[in-house]
Amino acid sequence: MSGTADLNMVNAYIPGRADVGPIASAMIARRDALLGPAYRLMYERPLHIVRGEGVWLIDSEGRRYLDIYNNVTSLGHCHPAVTEAICRQAQTLATNTRYLHDTILELAERLLATVPETGLSHLMLTCTGSEANDLAYRIAKVRTGGTGVIVTDTAYHGITDTVSQFSPSLGLTVDLGAHVRLVPAPRLYHAEGADLSERFTRDVEAAIADLRRHGIKPAAMIVDSLFTSDGILPDPAGFLKGAVDAIKRAGGLFIADEVQPGFGRTGTHMWGFQRHGVVPDIVTMGKPMGNGQPIAGILATADALAEFGVKSRYFNTFAGNTVSCAAALAVLETIERDRLMANAATVGNNLRDGIAQLATRHEAIGDVRGTGMFVGVELVSDRRSRTPDRALTGQVVNRMRNKGILLSACAMGHNVLKIRPPLVLSADQAGLVTEALDEALDEAKAAAHN
Repeated sequence: MSGTADLNMVNAYIPGRADVGPIASAMIARRDALLGPAYRLMYERPLHIVRGEGVWLIDSEGRRYLDIYNNVTSLGHCHPAVTEAICRQAQTLATNTRYLHDTILELAERLLATVPETGLSHLMLTCTGSEANDLAYRIAKVRTGGTGVIVTDTAYHGITDTVSQFSPSLGLTVDLGAHVRLVPAPRLYHAEGADLSERFTRDVEAAIADLRRHGIKPAAMIVDSLFTSDGILPDPAGFLKGAVDAIKRAGGLFIADEVQPGFGRTGTHMWGFQRHGVVPDIVTMGKPMGNGQPIAGILATADALAEFGVKSRYFNTFAGNTVSCAAALAVLETIERDRLMANAATVGNNLRDGIAQLATRHEAIGDVRGTGMFVGVELVSDRRSRTPDRALTGQVVNRMRNKGILLSACAMGHNVLKIRPPLVLSADQAGLVTEALDEALDEAKAAAHN
């Protein structure tokens, strides 16, 4: 049955835990029979979504849900500029990168223009972020002659066989590679006054030394620059520099995984790594790139790609197709035209400040952090010890769902509310989130005392 392997997850459907009704039960049974046991459903009572519109998802009964979790459609669901670009291009030409076409070249020029003076000079396209990280690792191995990878302890970088080996957030049943070393994520809330930059640099240097001790040459350090799966850890800006310098001194590459932080979500920069003042050898991107159309890819330096380009022919039938490139161009044009980075900064800050104010009423809110349209709310059972409150987090996620607000959870303690609204979220809609969270925390507290 769906979810039977997810007893350790906060936000998952588990059969028998909640009454889902006869119609949903029949659909779940049909899904299990047809799709098999590997898929998962979100929420104690799964949603049957039939339509999307801007920041809203609409279920089969016409109820609207404010989607503040799905960063795939970062411009909002069914954005007209993107859907029109897809339809127009699909009616004209849908073909691959072995033919000359202008769209991919224009896309490359537009993307590379967002990373001036970095040395990042080439674009390669894939279909998913997992493929992008897989390709980045292949390039790193060729460039360095090494295989060693350094990641944070609750990182997620994808689902291919290779990348899953350095995605510890997939859980204990997915083995890490012998060439992988984990370093503690930079958890400022739990750092107790330590110099986070110094600590993170020291941990990366120790991981490099351990790889070498075991005869493994470092190939790369790869991080999500907002440390999303680790609990949304954006600050202090700039703390990555020492660790990046360390991996480069060791002969490895620095790969910035921008699948979640990228495309203006931080509100201050197009890419999360830019907040830290560092220069990656490779930048990977995915989900938001086509606002739902499958397109992803990498930006890389000429140095990183030189030997790979000679030794390893690359072709991907669907990656870089004209339709997906048209969608990605529409995304870039919309972000610029509608000043969505500025909206992410303004509305995102309002949302974060509004939630932070709730901490005066709710002892369970231990920390509120984020940047732009990315907010993490750490829920604790005791503020002094900062003990993760996983049970409360699960209750809040599902109570918010029942109130028509969709979010989820992350972090090692499964106790950080993960809030990633579309970049088009309005101030009024941010207010709805704050009000619903206030009510959900009140209800959970009342339920605990009954």
